[in-house]
Amino acid sequence: MKSFDPGLEVFSAGTSPAQRINQYAVTVMKEVGIDISSNLPKSVRQFLNGSFDFVITVCGSALETCPVFTGDVQHRLHFGFDDPAAATGTEEEILCEYRRIRDGIGDRFLGFYRDLTKQSAGI
Repeated sequence: MKSFDPGLEVFSAGTSPAQRINQYAVTVMKEVGIDISSNLPKSVRQFLNGSFDFVITVCGSALETCPVFTGDVQHRLHFGFDDPAAATGTEEEILCEYRRIRDGIGDRFLGFYRDLTKQSAGI
């Protein structure tokens, strides 16, 4: 979402974060001009008491495994996608899966963002 509108405050976290960022994710995001190489995996638990307009889960299992947010959450949504970390095969096959998920998430969030901006503009 930050890539659609740099004025948005966006947080990302996982239910079971890895020790370090996945290099396949770094590679495929770099292909679309987004550098996540300095990002650190975070646990969703650190955000549970926060205030958010939207909490959106994206991993297929996150809907079931995401803990309850006790802070002020206006909307909770789920956009389910396969976890690319589960991909197997050759390096190119794994990268193809990461690209497929990246593009699906990007398309879904772009559509969501456009719908929100239309609603705010009263269109």
